[in-house]
Amino acid sequence: MVKWLLVIAVVVLGYLWWRQQRLEKRRAQRPRPAPPPGPAQAAAPAPMVRCRHCGVHLPAADAVRGALGPYCSDEHRRLAEG
Repeated sequence: MVKWLLVIAVVVLGYLWWRQQRLEKRRAQRPRPAPPPGPAQAAAPAPMVRCRHCGVHLPAADAVRGALGPYCSDEHRRLAEG
């Protein structure tokens, strides 16, 4: 009787080992999911210009345009151009 229990235990353990190996092989063959998208790429840097009066650099979109070039404020444009 004990011999049969031992044989059954060996068969069951062998089956479980075989099944585990088969599952691991399937997992290794499964295609990996695509990684999540990264953070959105930053916008291109804004072009910078230099104030003709004080020399500070600022984005071209924020600059005040004068006859002689870009300025950081209306006051600097007025002081430089009169």
